[in-house]
Amino acid sequence: MAANSASAGIRSGNISAYTVPTDQPESDGTATWDSTTLVVVELNAAGVTGLGFSYAEVAAAQVARELTQKVILGHDAFDIPALHSALDREVRNWGRPGLVSGAISAIDNCLWDLKARLLGRPLLSILGKMREEVAAYGSGGFTSYTEKQLIDQLTGWASEGLRFVKMKIGREPEKDVGRAASVQKALNGRAELYVDANGAYQRKQALRKSQEFGDLGVTWFEEPVTSDDRIGLHLLVEHAPPIVNIAAGEYCYVLDDARLLIEAQAVDVLQADVTRCGGITNFLKIGHACEIYHLPLSAHTSPSVHATLCCALVAAMNVEYFHDHARIERMLFDGAIQPVNGNLKPDLSRPGLGLELKRSDAEKFQVFAASVEKS
Repeated sequence: MAANSASAGIRSGNISAYTVPTDQPESDGTATWDSTTLVVVELNAAGVTGLGFSYAEVAAAQVARELTQKVILGHDAFDIPALHSALDREVRNWGRPGLVSGAISAIDNCLWDLKARLLGRPLLSILGKMREEVAAYGSGGFTSYTEKQLIDQLTGWASEGLRFVKMKIGREPEKDVGRAASVQKALNGRAELYVDANGAYQRKQALRKSQEFGDLGVTWFEEPVTSDDRIGLHLLVEHAPPIVNIAAGEYCYVLDDARLLIEAQAVDVLQADVTRCGGITNFLKIGHACEIYHLPLSAHTSPSVHATLCCALVAAMNVEYFHDHARIERMLFDGAIQPVNGNLKPDLSRPGLGLELKRSDAEKFQVFAASVEKS
């Protein structure tokens, strides 16, 4: 039963964080890690609870608690534009990109989930449907993997029906082309191969690699140089082989980050991450900007949220089915979305984003917990 919107004041909430170890040590071209932290925000209005989350450090949970207490409590759950704007104003002197953006993203994601639950409908039906399902691409292929582990993972996804798979590069540049060639041989045309340097290369090094990857039939080169180097990305867009699409944008923390990439003609595919960019509110705006500028949009990780959003956006082309996040979402959420025949399809039988926290399973990973209530 849908709640009465007139009584949709947000009265209380819970903020928590969970640090989940990886199944083995992982690395890419510029970072190593052995765990991933999930910040969860739950907000209550009219007897209904919404749930949102972001992938961030535990400090973002403290920021989310303070913002919820100062900005969110007592306000109408349906007034998302006003609440999002108020969050942005509140953090003017806090340092908006990074941790603060992760906190805002978790809150905003929760607000959209709460709105849909108050209406008793899946979020996709609130946003409006562009498509029934969206392509997933398998993503992992860490530089810490042996060649056998790399091939087994990527060919395994291809065998499950995923038509696109991605591997990490850049840790040992002299080995990258050889590892990619081995994967291509093992795939034998069953899936397109993507590569992701996570900004590990220099400009001309990246250009040379793009030509070598193009010769192998690689169709996607993500962050060949750091996303901060829009001149370098533009160089790759202009001079990489036509088969190779240059992708970047996962570190868009504010709308201007996306605008600057678009204006610099720095990408063939713009990426965005709903757990970093300011939540669903900003993800939708970035998607509409892609449509205006005739750029495809790719969702970075968080498949159980992005599946819904990309089914609502004209410009969306795919969602990253990232090994770590897919694993965590299956572990911690009932309703986590998994690919079927290579696509992610939102479950329209469930309200909101369709996710419920498995509290007993999550408890052993909890590293932060706080409750807030309107006095």
